[in-house]
Amino acid sequence: MKVKHALMIGLLGRGVDRFHEYQPARSLPERLSMVRQIEGVDGIEVVYPAEFAKAPETLRLLRESGLGISAVNVNVKGEAKFRHGSFTSPDPAIRAEAVQYVKTGMDLAAELGAGQVTCCPLIDGHNYSFQVDYLEQWHWLVEGVRQAAQHRPDVRVSLEYKLNESRNFVVLGNMGQALHLCQQVGLPNVGVTLDVGHALIARETPAASVCLAADAGRLFYVHWNDNGREWDWDMIPASVNLWDTIETLYYLDRLGWQGWFSYDVINRDSDPVATQQATLRAMHAVERLLDKLGRVELGRLIHSGDPAQAMEFLLGRLSS
Repeated sequence: MKVKHALMIGLLGRGVDRFHEYQPARSLPERLSMVRQIEGVDGIEVVYPAEFAKAPETLRLLRESGLGISAVNVNVKGEAKFRHGSFTSPDPAIRAEAVQYVKTGMDLAAELGAGQVTCCPLIDGHNYSFQVDYLEQWHWLVEGVRQAAQHRPDVRVSLEYKLNESRNFVVLGNMGQALHLCQQVGLPNVGVTLDVGHALIARETPAASVCLAADAGRLFYVHWNDNGREWDWDMIPASVNLWDTIETLYYLDRLGWQGWFSYDVINRDSDPVATQQATLRAMHAVERLLDKLGRVELGRLIHSGDPAQAMEFLLGRLSS
């Protein structure tokens, strides 16, 4: 396994929910300066269009930073025009604009040497029964992704699924739907971003979802965070689901993962630099735990199929 670690640069800026502002807005130079204070960072994930209002200046700052760019995250949910959907908007002009956003993001990714965009279509879905035509909506999504991905075969389009938020039911809600979409689009540069927290709230086993996506040849990117399986809290990895985190890393290692880990962790309670530093250290600690448990021993336990034996070994090894 060969891993590079990236931070989502936007999460070092303004942090807000419906009730409170946790962090103030910060300029891109300020956030890049914060990244330089964090040990172990290889790169950053940047958002289009938010970071590119002055594209030439942004490109200059990113190049001068010396940081790698893991992906360009294309946001097709936050602006008022996407209120009724992006790829699945009833308005064909809005659907075309969502496609163009991805195309522009792909051009930026190529220019920055990232080679991929990631996109989570959270505004596409429904809230009530009989609100949308599910067949029509799905076909619009497939066609929109296909049109975008055909723009540049040299840049990958990695789609991130999520069960809900902003819609009660997001059209791309779980790994099965994401892989079905990839198959229907039928292009080799379309794959899946596995967000561990999104897998958890979809009641998936993240390690199993990793295996499904990898087996299909569609695992392009990984976002790490944690939650209590009830809401996407974007907590520090392994802070809640330690065993799921270790197991997911075990399978990524077994599959020979070569690529980026990006950290989608929101700071509400600590200094943002300290939170991101703790995030990276948590992942390194999980790597050490995996070494301590032993890959051969874990493989043997898996093939034994005996959970009592497995739990006794796992807890015993950690306590030794």
